[in-house]
Amino acid sequence: MMSSLLQQIKKRRLGLGLKQNDMMLRVGISRQQYQRLESKGNPRLDTLELIAKGLNSELMLIPKEKLSAVQAALEGESTEPVLSVSSSLKENEKKILSEDPWQDLPGDDQ
Repeated sequence: MMSSLLQQIKKRRLGLGLKQNDMMLRVGISRQQYQRLESKGNPRLDTLELIAKGLNSELMLIPKEKLSAVQAALEGESTEPVLSVSSSLKENEKKILSEDPWQDLPGDDQ
């Protein structure tokens, strides 16, 4: 389990495009300390919390019976629904502006 967690930490760091040396600036751990932790460390909980914060992540205990559902949710993450909602909002804004381009501008509303 610990090697899995260490692998996840490394994968997350690489995914963010960070080098081990970058962690010193993010969480105050020297490159050597971080390298040791990532390769074979047994970090304390407070160290893990610092690293998670530096990697824009959260530590979480997941009950085993919920693990597959959480993994499925994480693997199914996609920005497509957000983009489609965003694009339809932009289309609505364009439509409203084409009807009244002066809407929401300060002026003589008295």
